[in-house]
Amino acid sequence: MTNRVRTIFANMSWLMVSQIITSICAFVWTILMARYLGPSDYGIFGTAVSFTVLFSVLSDFGVTTYIVRSISIDLEHEDKYLNNAISLKLFLSLLYLSAVTIALLLLGWDNYVVLICLLFAIESLIKSFQFAFCSSFQAHELMKYQAISNIILNVLTLTFIVIVSFTKFGLLGITFAYIFANIVGLIYTVLVINNKIIKPRFSFDLSFYKKLILAGIPFALTGIFYTIYYSIDIVMITHFTSTYFTGLYNSAYKLINVLTLFYSIYSSVIFPVMSKLFVDEKDMLHFSFVKSIKYLSLVTIPIAVFTFFYGYDIINIYGSEYAEAGAVLKILIWTVCFLFVNGACSLILNASHKEYSVTKIYSMAAIFNVILNLILIPKYSVFGASIATVLSEILILLLQFYMVSKINQLPDRHFVFDVLRIFFASGVLAFVLYFLNLNMWVAMPVSMVVYFAVIILIRTVDPDDKLIIKQIIGR
Repeated sequence: MTNRVRTIFANMSWLMVSQIITSICAFVWTILMARYLGPSDYGIFGTAVSFTVLFSVLSDFGVTTYIVRSISIDLEHEDKYLNNAISLKLFLSLLYLSAVTIALLLLGWDNYVVLICLLFAIESLIKSFQFAFCSSFQAHELMKYQAISNIILNVLTLTFIVIVSFTKFGLLGITFAYIFANIVGLIYTVLVINNKIIKPRFSFDLSFYKKLILAGIPFALTGIFYTIYYSIDIVMITHFTSTYFTGLYNSAYKLINVLTLFYSIYSSVIFPVMSKLFVDEKDMLHFSFVKSIKYLSLVTIPIAVFTFFYGYDIINIYGSEYAEAGAVLKILIWTVCFLFVNGACSLILNASHKEYSVTKIYSMAAIFNVILNLILIPKYSVFGASIATVLSEILILLLQFYMVSKINQLPDRHFVFDVLRIFFASGVLAFVLYFLNLNMWVAMPVSMVVYFAVIILIRTVDPDDKLIIKQIIGR
């Protein structure tokens, strides 16, 4: 257990450093872009990103997730998995670009919007190839190199956006900033894999293509419904209202995305580990799952409480043009709590070869979300979309916990008491924030002190947690 925990947290340390840098960069360029573009053009940006993401599953078809799991437990055949996956993605990329182009023509959007969407489709393809190559880093648990790749990508993105903000290139310049940064990130990833792990090359094994596609179908279906669920709202807001309201919604959503990047790091480290534990150590798989939910909840719930009280103050960083988005942020922030727990449930189901269950859950959630958006957006605009997102996350939580119980991995009574302690500490924090009514910048350190003081006093940290901490620091 000691070596496993140290490996996990060594990887998480690298990715955490990467995430801190990434979050700072994303935070800065989000504010910079929103101020530079204004709500309407920022709305076009959000629409383009969300629209191209809706079709992104066609460029991968679940292959990347499948080969991460496969290489993790079968390193001897890594070259076969990776080389065929990369060549297969060339053909899938053509399918992706064709689908995006046809859909844009059918929608009849403005030529400028169409151009931005097509450029972001290219950016999405570059990113897709980089994710595929990073599967080797994840499978070998060498997250150091993925962390460095993330740092390069995000620092360059920020640098290019800063440069563009001093020009009159507008949204077009911002779009090319994303593309150029991703090209550099891809080049670095390929060079490192070539020198440290495996020399990638194109392999065209048609029979193996069939295996990859069939094995990737459940992940692809989950991806389809997942992207519909998380991206369709912005597209629908644009369709039913205007790019101005899309810009308001996107400004709040981007702040949420900065937080969810932490979960991306966690899943990148934990998924290959869970896949191995499913084969070798079922008890450790359950332990990893329960601790994942505990630690993720320990962080996200107080953040949601703080944002609920200071949503308008936080959104003001964009400028007075975005003031209405404060109420949207106060609603959307609760999705972070559910999203992190739901993500942990998806990880254990995927690692336990129950990917079809995850697919079914997200298909129901996507349909539920689309129906709610159709009802709520025309009447309540961005607020309706926010409520639909929160309710959909609650549905996913209920369905996933049901499926987790079917594989006998449901957390025990001890975990329930841990969650109740976290809720109690967060409730105390809410009480303090409500009655003190502090300035936001003063409230931040006060909140951390109050919350963690309560966490310690009510003994939320158990002996297992202490053992993990000791192993991380090598004692």
